[in-house]
This record gives sequence, structure tokens and C-alpha cells, in this order.
Amino acid sequence: MRQTIGRWLVPVIGGLAFLFLLVPIAYVFAFSFNDAGRTNLSWRGFTLENWQNPCGAPAVCQALGNSLQIGATATLLATILGTAIAIGLVRYRFRFNATANMLIFLPLATPEVVLGASLLAQFLNLGADLGMGTIIIAHTMFCISFVVVTVKARVASLDPKLEEAAADLYASPMQAFWRVTFPLLLPGIVAAALLAFAMSFDDFIITNFNSGNVDTFPKFIYVAATRGIPAQANVIGSAMFIVALLVVIGGQVLANRRAKLLAAR
Repeated sequence: MRQTIGRWLVPVIGGLAFLFLLVPIAYVFAFSFNDAGRTNLSWRGFTLENWQNPCGAPAVCQALGNSLQIGATATLLATILGTAIAIGLVRYRFRFNATANMLIFLPLATPEVVLGASLLAQFLNLGADLGMGTIIIAHTMFCISFVVVTVKARVASLDPKLEEAAADLYASPMQAFWRVTFPLLLPGIVAAALLAFAMSFDDFIITNFNSGNVDTFPKFIYVAATRGIPAQANVIGSAMFIVALLVVIGGQVLANRRAKLLAAR
């Protein structure tokens, strides 16, 4: 009897927890079809107009465009710098290696309000104009840590003998990196880039401190919440969720296909 209860208890609790996590997403998706009018706080009827005109709410698409531009730029910079740092920390030993590892983890452990306020003070001391540039710098700074942690685990799992074998076959260090090391690191780099983009696109606290008059999508949602988030924001949120879901499913399909090809060999 106890074994039967224990066998069913964990799946039931796990399913309820998973359902609890999906309730807000289901709410956002459902209210993207709401005939809201000025506010989107209560259900007033089904309509497809919001999906047909996702830019119907004032400034929503401009805020989305700013978030996408900031996220793409910060992700590119953080991925390049973070990958280089991760390789350096794993493959090379230097005097302050342990200190550098600790400093990399500090942004992950520091509250965002502290990071945001500190960066704002730094920008003001330097006389920088708050805007797109300061947001990109701030996002790149805290995204680097996520990239380093993710790529570092991938680098640590690689066998250095593979690069030594490439050198034995007269490959230059650059050829060995691009033909051997980089392809093996690529899954970790892609995962780190996706994580960095998600963190950048989603960030509100650090952005709010350092954005000046520039609106991002999270800032737009925060301001719009005082008068009822427009249904078009729900449309964009639902679309982003669907895109992320397709990316995850596509990655799993490609990974399974690659595993089958390797097993067939």
C-alpha cells in the first residue's frame, strides 16, 4: 500500500507543480484573445483582432524592438567575452585564477537592485547619457557571468588530447580551435547565448536604473500595469513563449537525430 501511494504521489505532486507554473502563461495566452478595449483586466469576449494587429497599443512594438535590439547586442558581446573567459579560466593556470573565478560568480549572487544602483552611480560619475548604450553595457556586464558558467562546464568536459591530436596532424593552434575545439563547444555556447538573451530581454530592475527615457518591453509592461496591460502585450508575450518553445523542441529534435546518427556509425 505504501509503495503504491509513493509511486503515485511524486508524479501527482510534480504534475500539480508543473500545472501551477503554467497557469500564468495560460492566462496571458487566453487574454491575448480578449476583446479588451481600454483595459485587459476582465474577460469581455473573444476576438482575433489583437493577433491581427499586435502593434495596436501605442509604443508596444517600439518597446519590443528596443528589447530585441538590446538583447541581441548584449548577447553577442557577452557570448564572445564570456566564451573567451571560460576557456582561459579552464585551460590556463595563473596567479589570480581562484580570485577571477570568485569575481565571475559575484554578479550571480549580487541582488539586481545593487547592480543597477551601482552601475547608475558609475555612469553618472562618468557623465554618460543614459539610454540604449548604457543598457547594453549593463546587460553585457551581468550576462557575461551566465555565459562563463555555462561554457566553462562545457570546456571542462573536453579532453585536451583532442587538440593535441590536431597538433600532431600539423594543425596550427587557430586551426585546432576552429576545427576541433569550437565545434565541440558550440552546443554550450548556443545554450549560453540563449540564456543570456533571455536574461537580457526579461530584465527590468537593472534596465529601469540605467535606461533613461528609453522604453523596453518589461518597462512598458510595468507602466501599463497601472491602467491595465493592453491585450497586444499579451499577444507579444504569447508569441515569445511559442518561439522559445519551438527553439527548445527544435534543439531536442536535432540532439536526438544527432545521437541516432552517432549510434548508427
